[in-house]
Order: sequence, then C-alpha cells, then structure tokens
Amino acid sequence: MSTQLFDLTGKVALVTGASRGIGESIAKLFAEQGAHVIVSSRRAESCDQVVADIKADGGSAETMACHIGDMENIKETFENIKAKYGKLDILVNNAAANPYFGHILDTDLGAYNKTVDVNVRGYFFMSIEGGKLMKDNGGGSIINTASINGLQPGQHQGIYSITKAAVINMTKSFAKECAQFNIRVNALLPGLTKTKFAGALFENENMHKAAMATIPMRRHAEPSEMAGTVLYLASDASSYTTGESIVVDGGFTI
Repeated sequence: MSTQLFDLTGKVALVTGASRGIGESIAKLFAEQGAHVIVSSRRAESCDQVVADIKADGGSAETMACHIGDMENIKETFENIKAKYGKLDILVNNAAANPYFGHILDTDLGAYNKTVDVNVRGYFFMSIEGGKLMKDNGGGSIINTASINGLQPGQHQGIYSITKAAVINMTKSFAKECAQFNIRVNALLPGLTKTKFAGALFENENMHKAAMATIPMRRHAEPSEMAGTVLYLASDASSYTTGESIVVDGGFTI
C-alpha cells in the first residue's frame, strides 16, 4: 500500500538486475508504492516470477530483458520504453558483474572486460539514455547501486571494487551536470548483504568472519533493507536535494 510521502503513482520505473536480491526488493517496493515497474535482467524468464508476484499483490509490472553489457540491448530497451510510455521517471542501475573472485594479480582480460563493460560502461550509457528521456519530460531520478567496496576495496574483489569506485564518481558527475534538468542522481553503497551475488563472501568462513568484524552491528544486511533507501531517493520527497547523495549501508550520508 502506498503512503502519501512515497507515492509513486503514475511513475514508470526501470530496475535492472531485478530478478533477485536487492533489485527484486526494490522492484516490489516501488510497485507497492504505485509505480509501474519494468523488471529487467539479462534473461526475461528470470524476471517473470518477480512480475507475477507484483501482479498477484495488485501492482503493475512487466518484464523487459536487457543485458547492460550489450550496447545494442541498451539502445533497444530505451527505444521500447520511449515507444510504449514516452517517458521514464526512475532508473535504478542495479545489475552488476563480478565474474572473478581471487588475487588481483591473477585477473585475466576476460574477467576485466566483463566487469568493466557491465559495471562502468553499462551504468554510464544506461544513465545517458535514461537521462535523455528524463530531460525531455521535466526530470526524474537515477539511482546507482555502487558498493562499500568502492570506498574500501574488498579482499579478492579487486576489479569489482575498482568499478564500484568508478560508479561513485560517475554518480557525482551525472548529478552535477544533470541537476539543471531536474534529474537527481544518487548512489546506494550496500555493505555485506545476503544475496546470491555475494555468495562467495558467505561461503568462505574466514572471509565472512573478517567482513563481519568490520561491521559495528556485527550483522549482514538483507536486500529489503536496501530497498527503503532507494525508494526515498526515487520519490519526490528527496527532490530538495541538488547534488549527489551517496548513501551507505546503515543510512549514513557522505
């Protein structure tokens, strides 16, 4: 059920990487607040259950497959959105790649390219295409899922951490240049969150203990805890902000 403060009725929202984890939680929460949610991932079938769950709860959603590491897919996705709705109010760049988990000196070119193509190039051109639609329709909100690793590199997550640092500065660049078009650009920096994507950190007992030791509350987050912050950033309640608001797990702003 929507609230007056976070009412997204009439908004069209695209959430990438929405077939599970943080993206799924964001998509479902947006729909609860009245948005029409475009649930996106590389494979359509991965999104269909999320769409079915949203509709079963009375929400509005559809599947739209998009591999953000593929420039043609990005172009086709936004052409479809423009043709169907003529606008995009909210873009959540949440899809990410982390194909390599190991010592940074052993990173091969394939893992490097895949991680950069999705996490940097993908976010950049998704934001450009989404931003153009928003500019033409009076504004909107772009939220990038970065990571606490963008501030402090994670062990055995070298290239992933590097790309997430790039996402943080990308967010600031877009925020500075797009504010004049009433486009808000923010980033979420999750810490250790229980998702399939972060499975390696939970499966390795020593690394899990080390990660937990750095968290003051000594517990990991759940995907649903990330969604509330993204909802605020997407809503008109945050429209008074004029620059970037980098939000880390726990609700701190830097």
